[in-house]
Amino acid sequence: MPTTAAATQTAASVRIDRHYRAAPEKVWRAWTDPQALSCWFGPGEQPSLVTADLDVREGGRFVLAFKTPDGETQQASGVYQTVEPARRLVFSWTWKGTPERISRISIALTPAGDGGTDLSFVHDRFFDDTSRANHERGWQLFFVNLDRFVRQQEERSA
Repeated sequence: MPTTAAATQTAASVRIDRHYRAAPEKVWRAWTDPQALSCWFGPGEQPSLVTADLDVREGGRFVLAFKTPDGETQQASGVYQTVEPARRLVFSWTWKGTPERISRISIALTPAGDGGTDLSFVHDRFFDDTSRANHERGWQLFFVNLDRFVRQQEERSA
């Protein structure tokens, strides 16, 4: 488990902060490498990611499809707006079923004094408060998997 885990919300955003004992490059890889992403991205049991097409560069697009615990397939896509390797990743986020509802995700990775990484995740620009609340519930599930993935990667390299 990460040393610190917190989730806060405002009417317009979801914020999740984590501390990992892994170097920023390893946490970056979890978000930007299709093979790593397929090990954790999605709710419930893994692997649930069925599509991970990533063009991780400013202006590059991504498509992610995953199975939910009830067997339904969900697909999200977007465009990378800011790509600063091992530091910052910003991208748009939209669901296949509601392509007109475009939100934004910002991930900041900061080296910590213990050799680890502080991660700040912000998802904002939601269509409405219901959408924000639904995303918050979903991201909480996804982060359980990310936390486990990063911890397992660190245990393997120790």
